[in-house]
Amino acid sequence: QVQLVESGGGLVQAGGSLRLSCVASGRTFVSYRMGWFRQAPGKEREFVAAINWNGISTYYGESVKDRFTISRDNAKNTVNLQMNSLKPEDTAVYYCAATTQNTIRVPDYDYWGQGAQVTVSS
Repeated sequence: QVQLVESGGGLVQAGGSLRLSCVASGRTFVSYRMGWFRQAPGKEREFVAAINWNGISTYYGESVKDRFTISRDNAKNTVNLQMNSLKPEDTAVYYCAATTQNTIRVPDYDYWGQGAQVTVSS
């Protein structure tokens, strides 16, 4: 079992930055690919970014590529999402998730955090 807790959400103006963090507890953090997903009201949950266990391989959704950066610190059981040049369409609840598979598909992630609200005003 893995418990995930996000922090760092909030309200920011368009063009601003936010940094989300997710702390994991439970089973060995290094065993998991970590991902960030988001869900806006009335929309399906979508992939944002993922990072492999070693922190070397990263993956991004098209809408956030070149603006968001995912990173992890295995010594601290933490994964971060640095979000720059934020847009109103980035407004959503952001979720941290963990999987043992090489995937970016929502159904393949086994553990989820409670979510952090990010609101970008225009």
